[in-house]
Amino acid sequence: MLSKQERQCWPMGKRLIVGCLLISMSLLYCLSTLYIQFSEPELPVPHSCTHRPAQHPTLSTTNNSQQADNQMNLCTPKMDIMFMKTHKTASSTFLNILFRFGEKHHLKFAFPNSRNDFFYPSPFQRTLVNGYKSGLCFNIMCNHMRFNAPEVAKVLPTDTSYITILRDPAELFESSFHYFGHVVPLTWRIPGEDRMTEFLRDPDYYFSPDGFNSFYLKNLLFFDFGQDNTLEPGDPRVEEAVGAIAEHFQLVMLVEHFEESLILLKDALCWEMDDLLFFKLNTRKESTVSKLTPELRAKALEWNAIDWTLYQRFNATFWEKVEAYGRKRMAEDVAELRRRNAEMAAICIEGGHAVESGSIQEAAMQPWQPIGEKTIMGYNLKGNVDKAHHELCRKMLTPEIQYMTDLGVNLWLTKLWGHVRKIINW
Repeated sequence: MLSKQERQCWPMGKRLIVGCLLISMSLLYCLSTLYIQFSEPELPVPHSCTHRPAQHPTLSTTNNSQQADNQMNLCTPKMDIMFMKTHKTASSTFLNILFRFGEKHHLKFAFPNSRNDFFYPSPFQRTLVNGYKSGLCFNIMCNHMRFNAPEVAKVLPTDTSYITILRDPAELFESSFHYFGHVVPLTWRIPGEDRMTEFLRDPDYYFSPDGFNSFYLKNLLFFDFGQDNTLEPGDPRVEEAVGAIAEHFQLVMLVEHFEESLILLKDALCWEMDDLLFFKLNTRKESTVSKLTPELRAKALEWNAIDWTLYQRFNATFWEKVEAYGRKRMAEDVAELRRRNAEMAAICIEGGHAVESGSIQEAAMQPWQPIGEKTIMGYNLKGNVDKAHHELCRKMLTPEIQYMTDLGVNLWLTKLWGHVRKIINW
């Protein structure tokens, strides 16, 4: 039986173990990514890497709404895509859509090597792409990275469509604080049961920009885009960076309006409704989500003021795109997408809904969990799915790590870290 003092010391001991493991894994990955740089000539990226499939009809929004309602135009689906995968923004759900689209059209992914991100949080370098060679064609890049526009441009063709997704910064902060808290040593010394509330009471006291993994606690969206997340909100570099993001990305989706975002994507890339079908992946158990009071929300937005600036800018442009698409037409398309998703849920999902980790029957359907917890929900595939839907159902329900493995990606370091976490008795 542990004494009271031993029980108090045990959580700190676990945190020290986590810290040592994080440092060890980081060093191991650094060694694994060392490469010899040869003086090969730098070849220009192609204009396009897309083979031209058959065109299909779609409504165009390039003219006024009346013409869009009365005229059918042909367009070619766009397949050269860069998806900037931001953290805690339903991006794993969208990744599943991209994986299925890429498989359907036999596209080439620019994947990382040995783990499921491009050595995040270091800025992206093209040499981190598995099999990268100057001038080689890649169609889709979509894994976590810290965005580095010049390096990305050296991998993807010049006709690439740049897409990303944002989330309300207060909700994102709550999610990030919960999910990553165990790997941010700055949070370990926060007293009390409700650490997030205590942190927001006086964030400057607990936060240090030099702390290990501290970027998870402040303006995480801005950081993901390769920017300095510790700038003051009024710094002119903030507006300059937001403008650069607007120039690079043709479509900025919003988590809070995910289905509307997908309809805009369908229109911009000339996709089909079948390409948009999805189930929500990586969702948290409702009981673990902290409900933000108006006061806490205000504090979270104040602390993440740059992300709030970013979100407000693209929230405005998002609704401009919706207006151009047509509100009535958007409502009809969203209703159709929801109807189709509900049909697929009835066909594919045992019980029709997500379940807790302990109730997931197949390891292949088990989502990646935050350290020390099992709060991420998953699904069970129905046992009697008909042959016509079985493959699609399985793909739609497969979590990111397992899907990447199915696509042939070598994730030895990610899997090693997963095994290490299982060995520790949290």
